[in-house]
Amino acid sequence: MIEVDGLTVRNGGGTSLDAMSLTSEQGTCGLIGPNGAGKTTFFNVLSGFVRPAAGAVRAFGVDLLSMAHYRRARWGVRRTFQTEQAIEELSVFDNVAMVHEHSGLGGASRRADVLDAITFTGLDADPEASVRTLGAGQRRLVEVARAVVGRPRLVLLDEPAAGLPDEETSHLAEVIRRIPEHTGALAILVDHDMSLVSACCTTTAVLDFGKLIASGPTAAVLRDDAVIRAYLGVA
Repeated sequence: MIEVDGLTVRNGGGTSLDAMSLTSEQGTCGLIGPNGAGKTTFFNVLSGFVRPAAGAVRAFGVDLLSMAHYRRARWGVRRTFQTEQAIEELSVFDNVAMVHEHSGLGGASRRADVLDAITFTGLDADPEASVRTLGAGQRRLVEVARAVVGRPRLVLLDEPAAGLPDEETSHLAEVIRRIPEHTGALAILVDHDMSLVSACCTTTAVLDFGKLIASGPTAAVLRDDAVIRAYLGVA
């Protein structure tokens, strides 16, 4: 689980996160809100790229903010980005193996772990194929494989389905929904596709101008009047 208490991030004269407090249990949690709401800032704090002005974050009982960013990957923080991080010139296998090398598991289980992560995503491509030869949906699955390899504890997914057609989004939703069961990790999904969020997130939290305005079971949150006004733009 993850416990966020009073998390505050200030940028110049603005406040990207304003005393955010949230508790998420095991499973897949959605994090939604309009552009500029603070979602990516929150991921950047968890990843160690941004230092907050105040607040605390405990993940599975560990003080995450006291941990150096390079140690968080070994501990189990994994992340996908809005822009692909896989190296086109390398094979699918080698791209996933690069992340495994930082997991602290050693080389004995490397091949089995990497192939397990690739198989888990349902990627229908040769593991030895170059990433540059893959379609957009396949490349997104490579990103997910990189995020689930090596016993992750916290998997952060930043708009993984952006631009994908419905069929590929549906497959990705099923993969995301199964991440906690397969890995034991807590998954947090940021996306603007409410169908995707509804399909794979048991709970959802909503940010607006850095403030947490709702959290709870996904269906109830998406019906909340404050969420509809802030996120969906309905008066």
